[in-house]
Amino acid sequence: MRHHLPTLATTLALTLLLGACHSVKVLVPPNFRAPTATGNSLDLARQHLQEATPCCGSFADFSYSTPLPWRPKKFELGSGSAVANLNGVRSYFLAFRLPSDVKLPYRVALKSELNGRWLHSSYLFAPTTVLLDEAFQPIESKDVRLCEYMGWSSESTGAFGSVSVTTDKARYLVVYSSADQQAGNTYWEQSPAAFSAEAPVKMASNGSFRIPHGPDGNVWVGLMNKTYAKAVDNGICDKAPQGDGVLNTLRTALPTHWSGSGS
Repeated sequence: MRHHLPTLATTLALTLLLGACHSVKVLVPPNFRAPTATGNSLDLARQHLQEATPCCGSFADFSYSTPLPWRPKKFELGSGSAVANLNGVRSYFLAFRLPSDVKLPYRVALKSELNGRWLHSSYLFAPTTVLLDEAFQPIESKDVRLCEYMGWSSESTGAFGSVSVTTDKARYLVVYSSADQQAGNTYWEQSPAAFSAEAPVKMASNGSFRIPHGPDGNVWVGLMNKTYAKAVDNGICDKAPQGDGVLNTLRTALPTHWSGSGS
């Protein structure tokens, strides 16, 4: 009986080991897992916006009791948020009272976060900014161009943009999304850990995405700080233009006595 115990123990250990190996095989890292959500989240978000009841039809109807944050602050736009109907276009919006003790000119930072767990099925809220005077009349309107920046933290990662305040007549700021913004997209460099658009479990090591814009999402708004300034000034706004090659670039960059035909 004693001679059979080591054999039995060995068999049991091998069984447990094989079972553990089998368990490891089914533990798929998050980047490789197929999407669990069903349906088109962007279509659903658009439907929810259209079903909402607008509260306001002009900038004078908005409440401007919220001061512009002294540093970028996150705001959630979506179900439950106020909806405006501006020129026949519905949009969630934010309204701020601008500071009166900040030296002109100054910049307001904006950042939109990817809305969705999977890159190929995500979308962004693309902001439109309107500066208003004390009579709630528009001074300047701008569809903010978003540029991707991948930082070392979630705070410094996202789609960044900014708007400049250059006149002391500006009293209020409205952030919403125009028809053009909602129909547009933002360039996004594809990371090696991202899914390809062709198959959820197929890795794609190069290429790029165009992230569609949607009606809702998390938006950061506030006075520009160093972290956001770096992201805005160094963000990737579009695919780099095709160059003429390294050798040609060196010829044009080197002094003329190095770039002549004799060299």
